[in-house]
Amino acid sequence: MENEKIKEHVKKRYGEIAKTECSSCSSGCCSSSSCGPPPQYVAWKLGYSPDDIEGVPEDSVLGLGCGNPVALASLKEGETVLDLGSGGGIDVFLAANKVGPQGKVIGVDMTQEMVTRAKATASKHGYTNVEFRLGEIEALPVEDETVDVIISNCVINLAPDKLKVFQEAYRVLKPNGRLMVSDLVTEGELPEAVRKSFDAWAGCIAGALEKGEYLDKIKQAGFENIKVVSGKPYTIDVSQELKGKITSIQVEAYKSSQAHTPKVQSEIFVGFKENKKPEIFKTDTRPTKITHPQYDFAHGPFKSIEDAEVYINSMKGLACGNG
Repeated sequence: MENEKIKEHVKKRYGEIAKTECSSCSSGCCSSSSCGPPPQYVAWKLGYSPDDIEGVPEDSVLGLGCGNPVALASLKEGETVLDLGSGGGIDVFLAANKVGPQGKVIGVDMTQEMVTRAKATASKHGYTNVEFRLGEIEALPVEDETVDVIISNCVINLAPDKLKVFQEAYRVLKPNGRLMVSDLVTEGELPEAVRKSFDAWAGCIAGALEKGEYLDKIKQAGFENIKVVSGKPYTIDVSQELKGKITSIQVEAYKSSQAHTPKVQSEIFVGFKENKKPEIFKTDTRPTKITHPQYDFAHGPFKSIEDAEVYINSMKGLACGNG
């Protein structure tokens, strides 16, 4: 299965969830669009306390996830927190309540509809210490070593390249920063038909790794003191075939106090701007194809100028300014 096709399917699924007005369109981790129990009830089953649910805007509670990472993150006032795959914003708003006005919480999500919804909720309820950014968790629109704590709730398993996600998390964390994620892992191999199902990817199942492999990805990214804080069988919306094979875990890991993210060498990108021809440029500021200050969006990196030129030629007739 192609990674981009997986991402597009996931975006479509969550865009539909973000736009729904149904007050009971939830059924767990990566919910189906059919109406089920109220999202507040599902959130409670996932590990959110009644106080948690009542303490955040109702529009942020979509009944998505597989745990409550904020509950175990030991957040402190004044910290900067990053939520990978922030969705409707429930964990961002919970974290914002913990870090207070001197702190900041950034939510990153690749689905425009989710970011739009979360921004509207923040504005409606007067949150001044939160920010929602459109971007992919494999290429975070966040500067190096600017974050104290990273949280994520059943989103990393949606990413085809999980090692890249953890490498990006490591990059943006300050030395001694910590990672606290809730996610799904498998006990044994999943059937091939499940692995190839786009709906199973969007449902947080097909992309789940075996627990040992998942933890090894975190270690490969450079993290230390990796520990499974809690784990339990995941049963919400799990088929009879998969019961007992899916586990919800909460994992804690740290970036060494001595570690520093190495400076990024100059890389080659193609930038697009409305009514302009695509431009090849070099930068060491890690733009993403979603955001860059000088362009509407940027794509890359490419290994060489020649590869970038091939890409531009392939986009003729499609890119801005070439029609």
